Amino acid sequence: MNSVQDAIYNWLTIKVVIDYRPEDTAANETVLWFENTLQEKFGISDYHYKKSGGWYIVTYKNEESVNEFRFPEDMIEVMLNQILQNPDHYRNYPS
Repeated sequence: MNSVQDAIYNWLTIKVVIDYRPEDTAANETVLWFENTLQEKFGISDYHYKKSGGWYIVTYKNEESVNEFRFPEDMIEVMLNQILQNPDHYRNYPS
């Protein structure tokens, strides 16, 4: 990942899955990896999202400023929708 936007997009995509399936071991491990990347590579440790009007809005703070990215709902929920449509393909395997 070469950009903050890519890292936040990837984090958010899997974070939405965890919010729906908090017991999902693989998703939890993956979100931790993205959170580590956000902190170590981009110096971002304060970030959160909200959903509003068909958009996911991520606000984050780095050493310099507070910034925001907006992502269309359908773009972020692709993975979650695949899981919901094909639950047999996305079973939870405890570690």
